Amino acid sequence: MITIYHNTRCRKSREGLEVLQSSGKEFEIREYLKDPLSEEEIKQLLKKLGMAPMELMRTEEKLWKEQYRNRDLSDAELIQVMQQNPRLIQRPIVETPEKAVVGRPASNISDLLF
Repeated sequence: MITIYHNTRCRKSREGLEVLQSSGKEFEIREYLKDPLSEEEIKQLLKKLGMAPMELMRTEEKLWKEQYRNRDLSDAELIQVMQQNPRLIQRPIVETPEKAVVGRPASNISDLLF
């Protein structure tokens, strides 16, 4: 099953959702701000993305700048920060059983699906 980790208030996330809707493929939407990912789910996503935790972090967010920017955090601590503060996770993320991509730009999603 294809899953989009979606934030309805984010323009890029809505663009990613449009790509999925026009693909004709079945998918599910997970509003990860309302239904946060567990630490294990974040670890699995990172593996599928081929990313380090810091690469998935939204470092331009006010919360990041005020609370975490100047701290030397381990990968495990970064994963905890994302689990506790899901708005710090890049979006949208589209996941298939084999792989995942961050949908910035939305063409990344097309590349994953076709």
